[in-house]
Amino acid sequence: MSTYKKEVGTAVQNFAGDPANPLTGQLWYDSVDSEFKYQEQVIGNAWSTQAPQNTAREGGTGSNSAAAYTAALTYGGATQPGAVQALTESWNGSAWTEVADLNVGRTLMGGAGVSQTAALCFGGRNPGGTRIASNESWNGSAWTEVGDLNTARGQLSGNGSSTAALAFAGENPSSSTLAITESWNGSAWTEVSDLPVSAFGMSGIGINNTAALAFGQEGTSALVYSWNGSSWSNAAPLTQARTNSTGAGSQTSGLAIGGISGSEIANTEIYNGSSWTQGANLSTARRSLASSASSSSNALVYQGSTGATISGFTEELNLGVNLGAWYTGGNMNTARQNLGGAGTTTSALGFGGNAPPPISAITEAYNGTAWAEVNDLNTARTDVGGFGADNTAAICAGGYSGVSPAGGRTLTESWNGYTWTEVADLNTQHYQGLAEFGTSTAGLIAGGIGPSVPIANTETWNGSAWTEVGDLNTARRGLTGSGIQTSGLASGGSAPAPGVQTESWNGTSWTEVADLNQLRDFSASSGTSNTSSLTFGGRNNPGGGVSLSNTESWNGTAWTNENPLSIARLALEGVGTKTAALAFGGDTGSLTAATEEWSGTGLITRTITTTSE
Repeated sequence: MSTYKKEVGTAVQNFAGDPANPLTGQLWYDSVDSEFKYQEQVIGNAWSTQAPQNTAREGGTGSNSAAAYTAALTYGGATQPGAVQALTESWNGSAWTEVADLNVGRTLMGGAGVSQTAALCFGGRNPGGTRIASNESWNGSAWTEVGDLNTARGQLSGNGSSTAALAFAGENPSSSTLAITESWNGSAWTEVSDLPVSAFGMSGIGINNTAALAFGQEGTSALVYSWNGSSWSNAAPLTQARTNSTGAGSQTSGLAIGGISGSEIANTEIYNGSSWTQGANLSTARRSLASSASSSSNALVYQGSTGATISGFTEELNLGVNLGAWYTGGNMNTARQNLGGAGTTTSALGFGGNAPPPISAITEAYNGTAWAEVNDLNTARTDVGGFGADNTAAICAGGYSGVSPAGGRTLTESWNGYTWTEVADLNTQHYQGLAEFGTSTAGLIAGGIGPSVPIANTETWNGSAWTEVGDLNTARRGLTGSGIQTSGLASGGSAPAPGVQTESWNGTSWTEVADLNQLRDFSASSGTSNTSSLTFGGRNNPGGGVSLSNTESWNGTAWTNENPLSIARLALEGVGTKTAALAFGGDTGSLTAATEEWSGTGLITRTITTTSE
C-alpha cells in the first residue's frame, strides 16, 4: 500500500496555501497562513435508514445474530395500546418478510437467540393484558411451546441463545416488581440469584446465560448490573440514564440504544467490557424498540414509538466507516438568526436576520476562511429568503421589516458584489421560514407565512420579475430548500407542528417523496438538485422544543442520517452542496455567529497548534 512517506519522503513540504489533493495523513507548511497543516480522514460510526418492517409496532423483541445487518428476527409487540400481536418477521439484509406467528401473541416480553433460525420468546403480556409464563422456541420455520418460566411476568428482559438464556426483572400478575432471575438450559428454567433491585422495563445484553448486562429500570436509571453465571454485581454505569431502551451484543462488546430519559432519546452507547462511550445517535428518538447484534461493531434496530406514533422503522449501525463531518469555520462578525444566505463554502453571503437591534440589514461575505462586513441591505429584515451562486450575485426576497406596508414581506433586493438594489416585488407575501434555491437570475421560493398563515405559494425569479407557479402540496412555514430553479427539494417545516414531509420540484410542479427521519422545522439545507441534498439543524417541537444537531443526506430516494453539527441550533442558514456545505448563524438558546463547514468525504484539513511549554 502506498503511504505518504513512500510518495514524498519524510521532509515537510512548503506550499503557498494548501496542496490541491493532499493525501490522508499528509503534513505540510502553508506559507500564506504561516501554519503547519495535515489531512485527516474522519472515521466513525453511523446509523443508516433501511427498509421498514411490514407491520409497525412497539414492545416486541428480536434475536441477536452473527451478522445482524443481513440476518435478524423480530416477534410480538403491539400495533397500538391493547392491540397485541403474534407476528414474526425475518430480515435478509434488505427487507423484512412475515413468517410463522407465535402461538401466543404477546408484548413486553423477553427474547433470546444468536441466529435467525434459533430463538426464544418468553413471558410478557398476552392479548388480554395478563402477565404470562409461556415460553416458545423458534427453529427457523415455526414456533413450539416449551418449558414455561417459573414466574409469570411482563415487562421483563432477557438475553442469550435458544439453549442458554437468562430472564430477569419484570412485574408479576399482581403488578409487583421482581428481582427474580431464571436461567434456561435448553429444556427448563431454573431460579438463580436475584438482581440487586426489583425492577421492570430493563434491557439485557449477552449471548448466553453465563455473562450478561442488565440496565435501564423504570424510573430512569444509569445503573448497570453484570451477571457472571452465578450472581449479579454492579458494573460501570451508563453515561445517559434511560428506561424502555434496547440492548444488543455481548457483555464485552455491546450497545445501549434509545429509550426514555424524561422524553424519548436517540442516544447510543458502546460498551467495551469495562466502560461506556457515546456512539452515533439514531436518526429518530425512540422507546420500546428492539435490536439485533452480536457485538458493538454492527447492529440492526427496529420498531418502537415516539410519543403516540408507533413505527416500523429500521436502522443499521456500522462502526469504523469513512464519514462526512462538520468542522469549525471562521465566525460571523454579528451573531444572528433567521438570516438569508447564498453561495458556496468558499464564496458565501449572509444577510439580514434577528440581531441587535432586533432586525438587521447587515451583510457579510465569506471567502472560505473568514467573514467580512460589506454593504447593508436597503431594508433591514428578518425571516428572509435568499439564494445565489456565490458572494458576488445574490437575491434577498420577502422577510419581515417590522414596518408598514406589509412589513417588507414582498420586497426583493439584488446583490451585485458591492451593493443591494431594490428590484421587482414578490407577488405574494412570504416570511418566516421559506424554501429557497437557485441563482440571482434563476431562482425559486416557496412556503412560509403569507399575510397571516402558512402558505403553499411558489414563485420563480427570472432575473427581473417573479412568476407564480405550482403550489406546494402542503402549506407550511419553517421549511428549507436546496437545488436549482428546475430541480429542487423542500423539506421539513411546520403546519403547525414540525414535520418530516419532503417535496421534490421538477421545474413545473411539486411531488411528495420519502419523509425525513427527524421531525424538524427552521432547519437549513444545501444541495444542487432534487437528487442531491443535505439538511441540518432545526427544532423538533413547535413550542420551542429541542435544538437539533442532526444532519441527513438525500440521494433522490431516501434520507440517511449523517454526522451531526458540532453545535445544535435552529433558525440557521446553509449554502453549498451535498458534499461541501456551510452552516452559519442560528439560535442555540442565544444568538450565535458560529460557522461550520461540511466535508461529505470526511477529508478535513487540520491546523497544528503548538505551545511554548
